[in-house]
This record gives sequence, structure tokens and C-alpha cells, in this order.
Amino acid sequence: MSQTSHAKDGYSKSPTDFNNELTNENKAIPGITFLVVMLCWFGMFAEGYDLAIYGAVLPTLMDDPAWSLSAAAAGSIGSYALIGMLIGAVSVGTITDILGRKKIMIFCLSLFSVMMALSAMAPSPELFGLFRFIGGIGCGGIIPTASALTIEYSPLKRRSLMYAMMYTGYAFGGVFSALVSMFFLGEYGWRLMFFVGAAPILAVPLMIKFLPESLDFLVAKGRYAGATRIANRYHISIESIKESQLNNKQETQRKTNRVATLFSKQNIRATLFFWVTFFLGLFMIYGLTTWLPKMMRVAGYPLGSSLGLLLMLNLSAVAGSLLAGVAADRWGSKKVISISYLLAGISIALLSVKSSMIIVYCLVGFAGFGTIGTTLILNAYISKYFDAENRGTALGWALGFGRIGAIIAPILVGLFMSWNFKLSTNFYVFALAGILAALSILFIPKNRNGEI
Repeated sequence: MSQTSHAKDGYSKSPTDFNNELTNENKAIPGITFLVVMLCWFGMFAEGYDLAIYGAVLPTLMDDPAWSLSAAAAGSIGSYALIGMLIGAVSVGTITDILGRKKIMIFCLSLFSVMMALSAMAPSPELFGLFRFIGGIGCGGIIPTASALTIEYSPLKRRSLMYAMMYTGYAFGGVFSALVSMFFLGEYGWRLMFFVGAAPILAVPLMIKFLPESLDFLVAKGRYAGATRIANRYHISIESIKESQLNNKQETQRKTNRVATLFSKQNIRATLFFWVTFFLGLFMIYGLTTWLPKMMRVAGYPLGSSLGLLLMLNLSAVAGSLLAGVAADRWGSKKVISISYLLAGISIALLSVKSSMIIVYCLVGFAGFGTIGTTLILNAYISKYFDAENRGTALGWALGFGRIGAIIAPILVGLFMSWNFKLSTNFYVFALAGILAALSILFIPKNRNGEI
């Protein structure tokens, strides 16, 4: 399309202007970037609420005489959504190659919204668990599709910033779940909390209208008319997309070699200790998110205070991810991650001792900083550690192994509570995980570039 035809359509820039912005960090970030990041942020926000709300309502749910839910059953239900997430995350890559990222993003958001509504109306724990499992499949597809769209539509030198901004939606979703529960759970009951979680489906028409499809997907499928229409609308060069497709085909041919490279003599030590660290880190995150309010109730704190602590856990995670990122750039990722996990482990261990609310809030804040807040830094560290052609594979496999820890944690704590173990045992299990994670990350050697 010529510059003249663009002027007729009201555009003042040629299609190559966007590409210039991709390589010039001093130029303003394009409007399409903010649009895509905002919509993907909302998807992450909805997912964060979906996963955090179960922990927020768990004390009330277990007190519901209609269900008489045991701690073991509650822990198992807490893991159902995480098992669904694992299935969704594994399968979404293949499905998006067939249907496209936009459709999958919308489908996943709709799926877990509908499942939240059905969970709110569930007549039995068995159906409730089934709806949570199916909803988890939808949740599992949000992160990879939102990440891919955010990266694709972000300027090259601002991709890390845009990704970090998008990812904060997850923590803010957890914050919102705690706030809603604090104000409405006691008066209206746990079912309303899940009806609120169904509200994101109202945003689906906006996504259908405003969220652009992945240009990589359209070009790969030979749908050049649709790709050209989007490219002209947002001033993106189709030639750059075709070049990217060629590079992707070349990388696909090397895919088998990437997995083998992770277990080469040079990388196997780093690979294994990254896996252990992700396992322990996600064990803490999802275990605390699920059980912290109930554990604090058992410790003698009122419901309002236990929900306030869940709020503190997520608020400190937002601040922690930003502060830890700055610290990692200055002092090195490995050192900051190790200190953060150690701080989290000590703080969680001290929660086993009855203290004033001010001290308890501080300890939970340190725990949120050192667990959820460290995850983003750990993702960035493994991405920087491995070579460009292996970093995606390294991160995907590490997260996959880490999700096993996420699934185990809610079940394990539920069993401990059913077996009437001392409450301090649960705190010590999470504390031990934090200390081991702090040690595990230290065993990762410097890479060939001296990355620490």
C-alpha cells in the first residue's frame, strides 16, 4: 500500500514505521502494543483471581455443613485446577497452531469463566472438583497465548518491560480475590465469590473486536489477505513476518537437538538444579495460596485477618517482582533469588510462632516477596542463562517440572491436616522448601557468558 493510500485512510505512517519503532527504543511505544498488553493483562488478571479465590474461600467452604469437606478432600480439589492447568499448558501449543492464538485466548477465558459460574452452582464436592479441573484447562492456555501475543506486538527493546507489565495481572488478580473476599465473603458466602470469577466472560466481545490475531499464525497458514489487513491497520510490514517465519522453520528443524542440549555435559547440572528450584518455588507459591487463610484460621486468627494476610501475600508479590528485578540487574540473578528464597523460608518458619498482627503481616509480606515475587526473576534468569536457541525449551521444561510441585503442595498439606499433624509442621514444610530452593540455585554454575 502506498503512502498516498495511507493518507486517504487517515494514516500518517507507512507500514515500515512500526518496524522502525521495534528497533528504536527512544520512539514512543505503538498504540497496538498497549491494546494487546491491556487485553492480555486482563486475561492474566482473571486467571489470577480464578486460582487465588479457592484459597480465600477454603476456610468457609470447609465449614459448610452441607458438604462436610475434609482437609484431604479440600487439598485434592485445590490440585484439580492445577492438574487442568498442566494439561492446558501442554496442549495449547498444538491447538493454537491449528486455530490461532486469538481464538484460543478467547476460548480459554470463556471456558474458565463458565466453569467459575458452574462451580458457584455446584451441588456437590465431586462436581465442584470437576468444574475446577475443566476450568484449570482454560487457565493453562491463558499464559502461553497471552505471552506470545504480548511479545509479538511489542517493540523489540521493550519486550521485557511489556511482558513484566502483562504478567502483573496475575498478582493483581490475587489481590482482587482477597479484597472481594474480605468485603463480601462473610455476608454473602463462598458461592458469590465464584460468580464474580465468571464476570470476565463479559469482556469476550471486546476481545473479539479489538484483539488482533497473531500475524505469525496467519502468515504460516497462508492467510495473507487477513494478515495484510491487520498489518496495514497497525502499520506492520508483512515482509518482516515472512522473514520471522523462515527463521522459525529453521529453528523447528533444530527442535530435537534443543532438548538433548539441555542434558549435555555442559548444561545438565544447570538443567537439573533449575528444575529443582522451580519445583520448590511453585510448591511454596501454590501451597501458600491455597492453604494460608485456613492455616491462619487454625492458628487462631479471625477470618478477616486471614484474608488480609492473603492480600498482603499478593501485594508484596507485585512489589517484590519489581524490586527483585532491579536488584538482579545490579547484583546478579542467582544471588538475589537465593536470598529471596532464604528470606521466604525463614519468614514462613516464624509464622508458626504466635505473634502480634503487625509482625505476622510483615512475615507474610516477606514470604510473598520471596516466593511469588521471585518467580518472574527466576523465569528471566533461566532465559538469560541458556543460549537463544535453547532458552524457550529450557524454560518450558523447567516450568513443566515445577508444576508437579504446584500440584503436590495442596494435596500434601491437606493430608497433614487430615492426619492431625501439628500446624507448625505445615509452616516448616514450606520453610524447608524455601531454604532448599535457596541452596539449589547456588549450585547452578556460571554459563559460558559468565551469567550469574
